[in-house]
Amino acid sequence: MSEQAITYAHYEESFWNEFTPGEDDPTKGGAEQIINWAYKSYGDSLVYACSFGAESMVLIDLIARVKPDASLVFLDTGLHFQETYDLIDEVKNKYPSLQITMKQPELTVEEQAEKHGSALWKRNPDQCCYLRKVKPLEEVLSGAVAWISGLRREQSLSRAKTQFVNKDERFQSVKICPLIYWTWDDVWDYIKKHNLPYNALHDQNFPSIGCIPCTSPVTNSDDERAGRWSSFNKTECGLHTTTTP
Repeated sequence: MSEQAITYAHYEESFWNEFTPGEDDPTKGGAEQIINWAYKSYGDSLVYACSFGAESMVLIDLIARVKPDASLVFLDTGLHFQETYDLIDEVKNKYPSLQITMKQPELTVEEQAEKHGSALWKRNPDQCCYLRKVKPLEEVLSGAVAWISGLRREQSLSRAKTQFVNKDERFQSVKICPLIYWTWDDVWDYIKKHNLPYNALHDQNFPSIGCIPCTSPVTNSDDERAGRWSSFNKTECGLHTTTTP
């Protein structure tokens, strides 16, 4: 890690948050530039928390160009679609040098049912997300100076003010978001242009893909996250908020 790298303990606004990408930017929004800066600044200590959604495929490709052996972490809740696991296998074959960690929760799905009751996601999805996603990422990021996320401003109101470089109160780290200026069309243009693999569920009206019980297809909404926790007033799993259930 460089001596000039921004840290949570000594956070100051990054010059990147004043940066406005030009119209001729080949990666449509400064993504490649911020990724280059991030790995020069944080090196091997930088972690990419990867969901293997559409944005993830773009970031994986850009990251692999800068650091082929970068560290990726997938929060393996034990409740993902088979299509997601199939995609991970494809990515491992396409980018063999990437260091992909499948981070699992402390409790299996069965152990969680014994301790908290069956189908916790139906009764208290916030607690379920905390146990199966947030807490595992807390463990991954414990001591990590910075991490990468695929958040885009267009995705939702709660993400509309995301910066390239963010002081992350949730994990007491620095969160770097290279795709903040990208649109959904930009993401798919890049995937198609570079012939990247992607989750087959995207072709079945799933714009945002998480765990099986809490992900539904979307056919009549412009909200990319409308299919997540559709029975609840909830659009975030907790990774990008400061609230703990």
